Amino acid sequence: MAPVKKPPDFRPFVSHTHPKVVDVQGRDARQHAEAALANPIARDHILKPWAEMYERPFVGVTSDGRVVPGLYALEPNGAPTEAMIAATLDVLGQLSAEQRASASFPVDAREWRRWNNTEMYIFRQGLRLDDIAVPLREAILAVVRESLSAGGYAKTRDVMRLNQFLGELVGNTKVLNEWSYNFSLFGTPSASEPWGWQMMGHHLALNCLVIGAQMVLSPLFMGAEPCYCDAGPNKGTRLFGDEEYRALALMRALSDAQRREAILYHATMGGDLPPGRRQLPDQLQLAGAFQDNRIIPYEGVAAAGFSAGQRRHLLHLAAAYVDPMPAGPMKARMDEIERHLDETRFCWIGGTKEEDTFYYRIQSPVVLIEFDQHSGVFLANPEPAKFHVHTVVRTPNGNDYGADLLRLHYEQAHKGGQIGR
Repeated sequence: MAPVKKPPDFRPFVSHTHPKVVDVQGRDARQHAEAALANPIARDHILKPWAEMYERPFVGVTSDGRVVPGLYALEPNGAPTEAMIAATLDVLGQLSAEQRASASFPVDAREWRRWNNTEMYIFRQGLRLDDIAVPLREAILAVVRESLSAGGYAKTRDVMRLNQFLGELVGNTKVLNEWSYNFSLFGTPSASEPWGWQMMGHHLALNCLVIGAQMVLSPLFMGAEPCYCDAGPNKGTRLFGDEEYRALALMRALSDAQRREAILYHATMGGDLPPGRRQLPDQLQLAGAFQDNRIIPYEGVAAAGFSAGQRRHLLHLAAAYVDPMPAGPMKARMDEIERHLDETRFCWIGGTKEEDTFYYRIQSPVVLIEFDQHSGVFLANPEPAKFHVHTVVRTPNGNDYGADLLRLHYEQAHKGGQIGR
C-alpha cells in the first residue's frame, strides 16, 4: 500500500467559468459529442489523427518500427475462464436482438482499436451503461468482476465513481457520470476458442482477450481528474498512490549517475522540455488511444545495470500496473516482465521531490507502462498537477488485444487463418 499522505488540493481549480466547463453545460453525452465534431481543435488535432491511425493495419507498439518475433506463446496462465463465460452468457441472455447486434463483434474485429479515454461519446459501439436497464448493467459489471482481481475491479469502479464526482464538481453528470462507459463483446464465449470484451469511457479502457485458460489485459488505461474524492458518499476514495510513491522510491534507490541517466528533462512543462514533446490530447503520454503502431524508442537508464534491490523496486512498481489481473495471469505477466528485465529501460520527466509533478515510462520488449500527471481539462489548473493522473499499459511487439496470440491460435488450430486487424 502507498503511504497515506495529504493529497494536493484541487478545490481552487474548480471553476464554472473555465472554458471546458462552460462548453459542456446543458449537453447530454450525444450533444457533447456532436459539438466536439464541430469544434476545429478537437476535430483537427484529435479526431482526424485518430481516424487516420485507425485506418492503418495493426502492427503494435515498437521501439524502432520492427516487430520483435517470438516473444509470446500460447500457454495457459490460469485465467478464470469458466466464471467469465458464465457471467458473459448471463449478459447475452438479457440482450434484445438490437442490443446484441450493437454489442457483438468478431474476435478479430478492428473495433477493438476504437477505445479512447476522453469524455467524448464519438464511437458509439457497444452498450452504453447509462442507457441500459440496471439488471443488465449489473450483469456487465459481473463480467468485469470475474475477469479481474478484487483490487482491479475495485480500482475500475473507483475510476467510474471519480468520473461521477467530476461531473458533480463541474455541473454536468449527463456527460460525466459513473455509467458513461461502453461495453462490447468480441467473439463468442468459449472454453477453447478466442473471445473477449472491452469497456471504455472517460479515463478508463479495459481490453480483455481470452484463449482457453490464457488471458491478455492490454491495452489498459486508467486515470482520474481529480484522483481523489473529498466529499459525498465516496469521500476518501483515492487512486494512483502506489504508482506515484513506488516510482519515487525507485528514483531514491538509484545512484546519482543512474538518476541522471533516467531523467530526460527536469520540467513537465516549459523549462528544458523540448517544443512538441507535450501534445494534444495525451500531453506527455506516448502510448495512449489510437497509438497502436507508435514507434517509441528506448530512453533512460537500463535495468541491466540495476542492483538486486533496484530490480526489486522496479518490479514492485510494475506490479502496481499488473495488479488488476487475477492471480494466475498476474503471476504469468510478472514472470514475463522479469524475464526481460535486462532489456528494460526506465525514464523520467520532471522533478523527484514528493511535491513535484512527473512522468515516467517502463519499457521492454513485452511491456510498456506510462504514468503522467496532467494539467487540467475540466479543472482549471494550467500546469500539471498531482491530482490529475493518466496511466496506460501496453504489450509491445504485436500483442496488444492479444493479437499475436490470436495469430498463433489461427496458425496452429485453423491452419493459417487470417486476422482482420
